[in-house]
Amino acid sequence: MTLNFKQLTFIFVFILGINECYSQLGFSHEIGVIAGPVAFQSDFGVRRDFETNAGNTGIGIGIVHYINFAYRADCNCYSTDTFFNDHFKLRNEISWNKTKLNHFGKWVDASRTSINAERLRRHSGIAQNFDIGTQIEFFPKSIRSFQSFSYSFAPFVSLGVHFTAYNPKVETTYGDGNIQNMDNFFSGWVNAADPNTNEDPFLFNESGTTWSMVGSVGTRYKLTVLSDLMLDLRWQYYFNNRIDGLDHNLPSNKANDWLVWLNFGYIYYLD
Repeated sequence: MTLNFKQLTFIFVFILGINECYSQLGFSHEIGVIAGPVAFQSDFGVRRDFETNAGNTGIGIGIVHYINFAYRADCNCYSTDTFFNDHFKLRNEISWNKTKLNHFGKWVDASRTSINAERLRRHSGIAQNFDIGTQIEFFPKSIRSFQSFSYSFAPFVSLGVHFTAYNPKVETTYGDGNIQNMDNFFSGWVNAADPNTNEDPFLFNESGTTWSMVGSVGTRYKLTVLSDLMLDLRWQYYFNNRIDGLDHNLPSNKANDWLVWLNFGYIYYLD
């Protein structure tokens, strides 16, 4: 994980540098916590299958920091009234999510009694990710008006980029339970593997890093003068297909791993 931590440190310092630049301009800050269920979409289970989507769910938690361009902390006053200042916020985030993964759907249905079906049933994994990144949030309604209680809800959409350190786990209870023994896993993956790639071409039981794109839609609810509640539905697409520890070479493997995360949050205005 040495390389991962070096990269994460660089990204963290870079984001701190951006924040410091905006802080020097006097913009105010907000901080909060988020948590909620995660639906992980990967090579486990069947694509667009309800049982898979419902079964492969986990939990995510995080700390968020906002730069509020509508208000200046250095003078306790509103900033220059521009469209950008009144409709955008910069969101920085450190978060973690973990999902237990199993195979669901027709290939592991109770009616299937083949060895391959049993191999799939016994195969499981864990997707565990640590994220740090930045998003820009757009509020269609006036941020100033929301802060002055002109309305209770402030909907928003956001888009950004995150750096992810992933640490998947591969598990099986089939046969001798050894994940290095390919006889314990679905034969289609073994037969489709490229023998010239490496010794373990479709299972990945080690950590790594990647980038991801994050988009979300949500709303804030004005709780007090200095605090909001937040509801945020996120879509996160990883530029890597090894986040879940499985990247087989069959034609059905058409997309990288991604997740949907429903966040509930509490935001406090620092200044």
